[in-house]
Amino acid sequence: MKTSTRLAAAVSAAALGLALTACAADQGGTTADGTFAPQGDATMIVPFSAGGGSDASGRAIAAGLEGATGTNVIVENREGGSGAVGYSYLLSRQGDDQTLLAAETSLSSIPLSQDVDFTATSFTPVAKIGEDATLIVVPAASPFQTCSDVITAAGADGVVVAVSGAVSLDEVVFRLIETETGVQFDRVPYESGGEVLTGLLGGQVQVASLNPGEVVGQLESGDLRALCAVAEERYTDYPELAEIPTAAEQGIDVAFTQWRGFIGPGGMSEEARTYWADAAEAWTQTPEYEEYISSNYMQPVSAYGQELDDYLTEYDSQLATAIG
Repeated sequence: MKTSTRLAAAVSAAALGLALTACAADQGGTTADGTFAPQGDATMIVPFSAGGGSDASGRAIAAGLEGATGTNVIVENREGGSGAVGYSYLLSRQGDDQTLLAAETSLSSIPLSQDVDFTATSFTPVAKIGEDATLIVVPAASPFQTCSDVITAAGADGVVVAVSGAVSLDEVVFRLIETETGVQFDRVPYESGGEVLTGLLGGQVQVASLNPGEVVGQLESGDLRALCAVAEERYTDYPELAEIPTAAEQGIDVAFTQWRGFIGPGGMSEEARTYWADAAEAWTQTPEYEEYISSNYMQPVSAYGQELDDYLTEYDSQLATAIG
């Protein structure tokens, strides 16, 4: 991988109020043989609104965990604050072994760029289940034919881009491109990839950076065009994307990969962490997982335990350099 504020008071107030109810939740327990067993339903928090890549990831993981464990995993969207509301809620669930959160780049990027009460180390990493990058896309009628055209226009008259939050993957991508090329983009913020897509199709913005799985339908229908992939290599495993050049091929030496997976609250027991990680690993051996990866145009790269801890430590360092 190459990498070249404060929240509204309502977020903190909401987190404080939620903390008062944390102890009421079913948190599972340890069985006689020292292993963890869920009691009642588990919860998968998605810190963004429905319709984007994070929502799709959270729902796929929840279904996979249900299939592997037989435990009902309820998905709850707790959007707001570019993801900070959902993470603040998880912060309030200290020691809860049955509340999980669908995590990605925002786990590291929010604490690096906003005044929040948590860092990436406030939580318990459980599993990484895949990686994906983004495509720079425009409406079919756009005059831009390459990502180089976008840079040229941004340096002259300006270009309006969409971002799904101040610290989202697309924001990181645009910051890296700005650092690499010296241009500045005008931004319109949204709360999810789904809203970004709507804004792009509606003409509210000129350019967006979206995961392939979020836009492949619009690419195939001809409503959108992909100018480049902000990835190390072309998507050669996916014929419908294989002809899209990388940003580097167009003279923009930027690539960034997002991880997807899930975490637990701080203080999650080691037994519960192992239980959910084992369930996730079992899911990655199923046709349903293969379908999730292929339908979202991801790479099946997984990690658990110490390997995941080490990966996130390095990721935080690289992202801190990117965000500056």
